[in-house]
Amino acid sequence: MTTPHSAIAYTITIRAEYPNRPGMLGKVTSAIGNAGGDISGLDLVQSGRELTVRDITISARDAAHGQLIVAAVRAVQDVNVPSVSDPTFLMHLGGKIEMRSKTPIRSRNDLSMAYTPGVARVCMAIHDDPSTLWTLTTKSNTVAVVTDGSSVLGLGDIGPAAGMPVMEGKAMLFRELAGVDAWPICLDTRDPDEIIETVVSLATGFGGVNLEDIAAPKCFYIEERLQARLDIPVFHDDQHSAAIVILAGLYNALKLVDKDLAGLKVVVAGAGPAGAATARLLYEAGVRDLVSFDSSGPIRNGLDYSGNPAKEWLAHHTNPRSFSGGLAEAMEGADCFIGLAVPGLLTRDHLRRMARDPIVFVLAHPEPEIMPEDAHPYVRVMATGRSDYPNQLTNALCFPGLFRGLLDAHARAVNVEMKLAAAQAIATCVPASQLNEESIVPNVFDRSVGRAVARAVAEAAQRTGLAQRSRRRTYGMGSYR
Repeated sequence: MTTPHSAIAYTITIRAEYPNRPGMLGKVTSAIGNAGGDISGLDLVQSGRELTVRDITISARDAAHGQLIVAAVRAVQDVNVPSVSDPTFLMHLGGKIEMRSKTPIRSRNDLSMAYTPGVARVCMAIHDDPSTLWTLTTKSNTVAVVTDGSSVLGLGDIGPAAGMPVMEGKAMLFRELAGVDAWPICLDTRDPDEIIETVVSLATGFGGVNLEDIAAPKCFYIEERLQARLDIPVFHDDQHSAAIVILAGLYNALKLVDKDLAGLKVVVAGAGPAGAATARLLYEAGVRDLVSFDSSGPIRNGLDYSGNPAKEWLAHHTNPRSFSGGLAEAMEGADCFIGLAVPGLLTRDHLRRMARDPIVFVLAHPEPEIMPEDAHPYVRVMATGRSDYPNQLTNALCFPGLFRGLLDAHARAVNVEMKLAAAQAIATCVPASQLNEESIVPNVFDRSVGRAVARAVAEAAQRTGLAQRSRRRTYGMGSYR
């Protein structure tokens, strides 16, 4: 088996002090190179007649490899290492987000308008007409990112406090990619009804709720109950953004292999939140020959999935032939495999069984179901969830623009039409001239993606009667930069 690519680089910054004489820097860099480190930054801190001090930033495979590199530098004669820092931790010092005023307060007049006594007039305007809450407060541009930390991607059940850096990162992406203000709501409870009651009580100041990293099956229950009680959209990102981006990638992959959704044979491995939502959205998009696997085998009618509404739905709507065999048998003649399961699940033998021009999306974390190097000879179009391979299917292509559109339309909920519209919008952001086997989804940093998704979602909200705001030409803009 070939050696897999490294994931996003683990970096450290070593402060090295050494005598200011020829050859010393070469000895330090050679020690780093011999230890397998990759120098990405070399900054001079101090240079005197006797001593040189440099900060050396190094990419390593992981924390253990970083420690080996530090030891190698310390082993160089006459070199002192007074400190080692991790730029990732430095980024998180004090948190990654903050609240800022949109209007400065420089005078008594400013203060009287922003606060007392002028604010009283605005309060009474909202009291007399509650709909003005959308225009006279931050509600129209603010999303609550809610978690209990029970299922943090790649880490599992680490709790709300340890999950907070992820939620802050999510808030950053909302702001950077769609101009949406988001705030982490990390709840120290595992009781789904308590989570529901808390979010309902907090919802007044938010235009939408993004549920994040909540374990199944309670995530399904929480989303359903919250949406029934609130008049703002409730969206479990782990389910639906993953499904939308996967469908977007599939739309473009099908153009390359000249197949269509209706005639496709699809195998989905993994029936957690993302896997179940993906299978369901593919069905809603037109796929009919679809089999989903959970840890016990193919989901089908006749088995008891009580307590898991997502699997119950799949049992009644997918697997039309009531297939009950193993994964290898299911892969016979399959056009598409979508993995949201566990690393190493897929083998080359599985891929050999597939139909012509196979489409394989492997999205397990931290490693995919099969490494692209191993799958390459047998697959026409491949995608992963990783940034170090082509075709990264990342939720960040979806949720910022989707919520931008929901907020712009003052949508009451999210429906299937909006999800399908979002998938089509993402797919169309790849121009025909650039569409190829290694380019089926746009770059996550392409700001036009968020705008396209926002417009499509807002228009779908209008068409389906879920918009509380009349159509405007500014859909997809909002406070967008």
